[in-house]
Amino acid sequence: MVLERSMHPQFLSNTYLVGQDGGEGFFVDAGGPVAPLIAEAERRGIEPTHVLLTHHHFDHVSELEQLTARWPGLEVLIHPDEQELVAGTTGTMTPGQPITVAGLEVTPLHTPGHTKGMLALVVEGNVFTGDTLFKNSVGGVRAPGSTSYADLRASIMDTLMGLPPETVIRPGHTDPTTVADEWETNRFIRVWRGLDPEGDEACTALGEPATLVLLGDDYDGGHKAWVRWTDGRDDIVPGSKVQR
Repeated sequence: MVLERSMHPQFLSNTYLVGQDGGEGFFVDAGGPVAPLIAEAERRGIEPTHVLLTHHHFDHVSELEQLTARWPGLEVLIHPDEQELVAGTTGTMTPGQPITVAGLEVTPLHTPGHTKGMLALVVEGNVFTGDTLFKNSVGGVRAPGSTSYADLRASIMDTLMGLPPETVIRPGHTDPTTVADEWETNRFIRVWRGLDPEGDEACTALGEPATLVLLGDDYDGGHKAWVRWTDGRDDIVPGSKVQR
């Protein structure tokens, strides 16, 4: 199986090419520079048939038109809740129902939190996690179309962490990791597992009083914060929006 990645220099978002040399292929998302992947598909004799989108955010779909211009017959699939949010989609994927693309079985898993219709895509020992789970970090729940902290935590702990430990995580931003590595080293997951304690430092987040439960890493070298509001609600916010 061919698996190539292109990362956007500004967004740090990934686009993936998956397929077979001299056979069919597909793309996961379309936010990273697609030109190198188009060239790679042509070099390897891969004929893409699909673009599978993890979610609707601009940094994951911004170069979709370049792919459909090169291959006008591409099927562009997304979760049903987000189809109307992306121009150029041609159909949807149903969570839990595997589809066969380029001779490979792709199983979409519903992982809401960062967006309502976020999908993780399981393909031959890999899972493309979109913006739900990153190396050493987790997705936020403040972006357009997000649902809740509870959804994000459940998507990670009940769905993604339930995959085999050797599963390779291919996130929507920056570098790959594995389920086993995140289970042991991701600071958010360690607290959720009860291995590390919650913090109780008073802070201001987004201009409101809160408790800083965890100031963790983010994929871009910054921080992502788990905070608890005065009414008891938990939230994940950019670390830059927290004043200690």
